Amino acid sequence: MSNKRGRFGPYGGQFVPETVMPALIELEEKYEELKKDDSFQQELHAYFNEYAGRPTRLYFAKQLTEHYGRGKIYLKREDLLHTGAHKINNALGQALLARRMGKKQIVAETGAGQHGVACATVAALFGMKCKVFMGAEDIERQALNVFRMRLLGTDVVPVTSGTGTLKDATSEAIRYWATHVSDTHYIIGSVVGPHPYPMIVRDFQAVIGEEVKQEVTQLVDAKLRYLVACVGGGSNAMGLFYAFRHEKDVQKLGVEAAGRGLSTSAHAASLTLGSPGILHGAFSYLLQDEDGQVIPAYSVSAGLDYPGVGPEHSYFKDSGIASYHAVTDEAALAAFERLAKIEGIIPALESSHALAYLEELMPKTQIGEVVVVCLSGRGDKDVQHVANIMKEGLSCHA
Repeated sequence: MSNKRGRFGPYGGQFVPETVMPALIELEEKYEELKKDDSFQQELHAYFNEYAGRPTRLYFAKQLTEHYGRGKIYLKREDLLHTGAHKINNALGQALLARRMGKKQIVAETGAGQHGVACATVAALFGMKCKVFMGAEDIERQALNVFRMRLLGTDVVPVTSGTGTLKDATSEAIRYWATHVSDTHYIIGSVVGPHPYPMIVRDFQAVIGEEVKQEVTQLVDAKLRYLVACVGGGSNAMGLFYAFRHEKDVQKLGVEAAGRGLSTSAHAASLTLGSPGILHGAFSYLLQDEDGQVIPAYSVSAGLDYPGVGPEHSYFKDSGIASYHAVTDEAALAAFERLAKIEGIIPALESSHALAYLEELMPKTQIGEVVVVCLSGRGDKDVQHVANIMKEGLSCHA
């Protein structure tokens, strides 16, 4: 889907300072070499299986299915992976790539902290230095993950510029990388950024959909009709959708954060309400004003309040390969509580947005149709944040 210029239709590209171009060229050339290298692929999949815990299970959510009384709901349990989220797939792949390029240090950005923890984990595993930039606002919301990163030996750098969230942390990580490219590899955590990052992250996350494709063949008297995943930058959604991109009878549904409502300015619905522009080195849908200035995003979920989205998702939207929707904080919090009470699983707030969309989707399904929801991460990191919200009166009900 990506051509040699790193484009997905009109989206993607490389809008970066000249100082960064040699590192991007080196990365692209090495990745193109290694993705065809059997020893690299064997090493990657050995770590996937023996360290990360792949393949993850496709779990039949019986009680949740009975709750809606229509199609069958299955959860792709990426929350069961080591470190608790799908982010470990990409972190392992890129760390192995960095090691083959002779890099000694990893730099990364993080919002909810799951990508930061994954990077800190692989850095410890492979004996590499690690520096993670994180917005001051997100550090407060995700204190547990900050402690985990520091425990793993990573330097967590607070970012106080802008809104102190993921967008600002990403900008600072890029600035740092631009001045340390000789010995440092930048692990971008989602399918965003300049080429070749969207392609590389997608390839390492594509294992999610490839496994689903195999696992659904074992289901009896059931037809896969819907794939549902949350979208911030969009890595777990692209990981789920990519293997099914040519299958028109399987609907791919991405769910963005509507925050306090699409009629307000407090949301992160880049594909739903944004327009094409340039952010962090790529051309894609983003939230911007009439002058092209990026508008701050908002979501109760630290992992979704990013004002842009991966360029391949922009292509998927325009071409009709996938459709994108948005749910509010209130709906996501209700879904967070609903899954905990009905299935005994506490989901990440990011994943709760995908679960919340079931309220709209399930009445349209037929008995026997299969709905797969990507449970991209577990909610341990969000429990204190949700508890604080409920104290403030923003209670949720299953």
